Amino acid sequence: MKIARRLRYLAAGSAVTLALAGPFAGAAIAAEGPAPLYNSAQANFLSGNDPAGLADLRALLDGTPDDSQALALQAIWSDYSGDLITREAALNRLGAVDGAMAQGTRNLLGAIGAAVGTLPNPLPALIGPQTGIVVLGYGLLPDGALRPELVNRLQAAWLQAVAAPWSPIVVTGGNPQNGVPEAVAMAGWLIGHGIPANRVLVEDRAGSTVQNALFSSRMLRDAGATSAVVVTSPNHIRRAVADFIVAGTHVVGAMTSTDQLVSQLPPPNRAAQRGIYLDATRTFLLPAER
Repeated sequence: MKIARRLRYLAAGSAVTLALAGPFAGAAIAAEGPAPLYNSAQANFLSGNDPAGLADLRALLDGTPDDSQALALQAIWSDYSGDLITREAALNRLGAVDGAMAQGTRNLLGAIGAAVGTLPNPLPALIGPQTGIVVLGYGLLPDGALRPELVNRLQAAWLQAVAAPWSPIVVTGGNPQNGVPEAVAMAGWLIGHGIPANRVLVEDRAGSTVQNALFSSRMLRDAGATSAVVVTSPNHIRRAVADFIVAGTHVVGAMTSTDQLVSQLPPPNRAAQRGIYLDATRTFLLPAER
């Protein structure tokens, strides 16, 4: 009899505890769930395990269906996987949750499509002073000297700069060697080859293509440029174009060096597009983990 009475008291106490906790208990549980699943999804996408990444996102969205970052990732990686039904469902749901992010995600997918269709081109574009020229860096030698690949990029940028004498030029790249950032070495090369110093804007913090795009796009806007020609290597141009478009730059030209030009003319297959998708999500500021 005493045991039964005690069990009733325990049950009543538990009910009171749950009632007092109310919605906060559920919120605490929900708060613990999304981050590990999101991080697992991002790790799977990075390693190439797309089915596992998409499964993580489905599990996350089952519990938190209005998670805008997860919906954006689901749309992007469903597009990569060719699952257009899931892509559109995610975009439609995202549109109801966060219209700006939904539009940004659609713009990102459009940027990837434009980048994949970009052809390496060694010829300068005919542009006016409102169009900037951006040349992307490449790792320096340990003593701070330019590698041949970076010289190739600078030669292409020089040709574009001569063809457009009123356009501002952004050289972008950090990663200093022997105390010299890539952009500083690049500016020195261009100025040493006759480009006026007042045309050359130095962005010396970027450590990746994503940062090249984010930092240079801001610098271009500050310089009054409304569009840009992106200059880099043929095997890098498509990823760079996607990142700059996602970063908000209107890319009107994509100029490359001639090294490996012919081999890079065919559009990349789906597997080769993975790096473009990954970079685009980073440029869109979807966190790698949270």
